[in-house]
Amino acid sequence: MRYMHNRHTDPAFNLAAEEWLLRNTHTDIFMLWRNAPAVIVGRNQNTTAEIDQEFVRQRGIAVIRRLTGGGAVFHDLGNVNFSFIQLGNQSRHLDFHRFTTPILEALRAMGVNCQFEGRNDLVIDGHKFSGNAQFMEKDRVLHHGTLLFSAQMTDLSGALKVNPVKYADKAVKSVKKRVTNIASHLPQPMAVEDFIHRVMDHVSGGASTAELGLRPDEEAGIADLVRTKYGTWEWNFGASPDYGFTRGTRTQGGVVEVHLDVHHGHIRGARIFGDFFGTRPVAELEKILAGVRHEPGAILDALRGVAVCEFIRDVDAADFVGCLF
Repeated sequence: MRYMHNRHTDPAFNLAAEEWLLRNTHTDIFMLWRNAPAVIVGRNQNTTAEIDQEFVRQRGIAVIRRLTGGGAVFHDLGNVNFSFIQLGNQSRHLDFHRFTTPILEALRAMGVNCQFEGRNDLVIDGHKFSGNAQFMEKDRVLHHGTLLFSAQMTDLSGALKVNPVKYADKAVKSVKKRVTNIASHLPQPMAVEDFIHRVMDHVSGGASTAELGLRPDEEAGIADLVRTKYGTWEWNFGASPDYGFTRGTRTQGGVVEVHLDVHHGHIRGARIFGDFFGTRPVAELEKILAGVRHEPGAILDALRGVAVCEFIRDVDAADFVGCLF
């Protein structure tokens, strides 16, 4: 077993690191790592339906899709992530207990009364502090989980707050649960760096390699995977399942009701209804949206030079984009 403390905090790099190590490692791995503020969405989720786009954009929160399934989670530097990569796996069944047991034991050794609950959660007094997910490829398994230590709960709730009525799809939806920070349940105060050391020391049995980081060749391979996958819109948003979007918005020009058909993150078709007035047929505006990414910046680019107010009186491009999310 190789014990690693990955000190990178770039979310795209760290998610890429898991995939690269899963496919290239020659030994089992246990790794601890943290991310700068980010929303990490599950492999089978509709990214746009899981996040409050305005909230994450204003705060510079990254949005990254991970390799595993499950629901969307919020990461910041107060959240510690753990990963197990195991080779020679003979079972095709998900086994969350096997990988979460050493984590529970480490926390109990610190005086935290915690349990495994439901499908994949770790809880303290019924409040979730860890969600877990797995991915299998041939005889290899990646198991990873979150450990909310001192996460900013306002960012956690705000980044994932979205109106599900707007989206019609078959993607996996996140289930909101009451959450708690581990730091609130420790007998004595502890810094997050000390917590990382304690978890690593317990799981590794005090192995001298516990602080081993990534090698230069690994860093180069991971950086390339960020460039081609984890740092791209195509993976983080475009890989979402197809979905329909519907929203009615009261604007200065009247009620604007938008219906979008989205395929691989791109608007395949648009219909716009409402009690607004305009001097040009709204069907022309619908055609402009066809083929454009369902993403605010891309839509604004497509509308550059377009007088939206001619289609919808008293509504400019920025107002109109606000009707599409």
